[in-house]
Amino acid sequence: MKNVTMADVALKAGVSKSTVSQFINNRFEYMAESTQERIREAVNELGYIPNFIAKSLKQKKSATIGVIVANILHTFSTETIRAIEDECGVNHFHLFVCNADDDPEKERDYIDMLLAKQVDGLIILPTNGNADLYKRLKAANFPIVFIDRKIDEPMYPTVLLDNKKAAELAVESILQKNRKKIAIVATSIIRNVTPRVERINGFKQALSQKGIEFKPEWIIAVEREDIRKRLEEVWSSSDRPEAFFATNDLSLVELLKFIKEKEIQVPQDVSIIAVDDSPFLEIFTPPITVIKQPTFEMGKEAVKKLLKLMGTETLEESYETKRYTPILIERNSV
Repeated sequence: MKNVTMADVALKAGVSKSTVSQFINNRFEYMAESTQERIREAVNELGYIPNFIAKSLKQKKSATIGVIVANILHTFSTETIRAIEDECGVNHFHLFVCNADDDPEKERDYIDMLLAKQVDGLIILPTNGNADLYKRLKAANFPIVFIDRKIDEPMYPTVLLDNKKAAELAVESILQKNRKKIAIVATSIIRNVTPRVERINGFKQALSQKGIEFKPEWIIAVEREDIRKRLEEVWSSSDRPEAFFATNDLSLVELLKFIKEKEIQVPQDVSIIAVDDSPFLEIFTPPITVIKQPTFEMGKEAVKKLLKLMGTETLEESYETKRYTPILIERNSV
């Protein structure tokens, strides 16, 4: 690996070393956009890796893996972490687990920290905003596997659900009960989070294929704290949905709280189906029909792919995206 220094980047960009340092540490408050762009181009052209990262890449193996999840409150995150831990234990690896809160800056900080701790590889639920860092690590042959989400450029192996199929299963399950007025409830898609966007698009497509026109106002995709308000607006209308499709566990919790508050009867008044299972859903009254992700299989597969990358001297230019089939668990809420 060529030893490119911060001084090389500064010379190439025509700025001082301290300015490059500020850029590397995301301190842009007093830095012009044109200066940022020159430094970014110099970093990418020279393949510069910050010193502490470069040092960690050259050290001996540490038998540790870093896992960065987007939101540890999701059932998907906790179950996949457990699966990753189990598979790592079999292979005598230990874990560092970090929660990025869907924040690219926080994710970047955790990546830097984990590299400084000399982890041998990373499993990440990626945010949108760190493609430049992923590219630099790829150029340095650092092994990473993405899970649950994909980025625009398929530079690392990716493991995720067939989200389109999950939406199809939800729509078909509801239509079998002769209910065609279906609303969808999701957390915000402003950050272009893969499963949320794909499930909403799959929902629209599934309705269209059945000749059913969806109502834009029945697509609720907002921050979790705003879901209650949007549900109120939809339910107060003279034309109400006959069913709700919750795209993840957090949106389902907000929906169930609203259902209970309004004393809405399930499934007499509305049907409910959701992606992601949880023990409390089986004992809920009535038990909630869900579309389960094979989280343990996905977590183990991510570790296997990462270990394979660790044994590779040079990473390939691109890798496949492996999608898993969702599983419909029918209960009594539809």
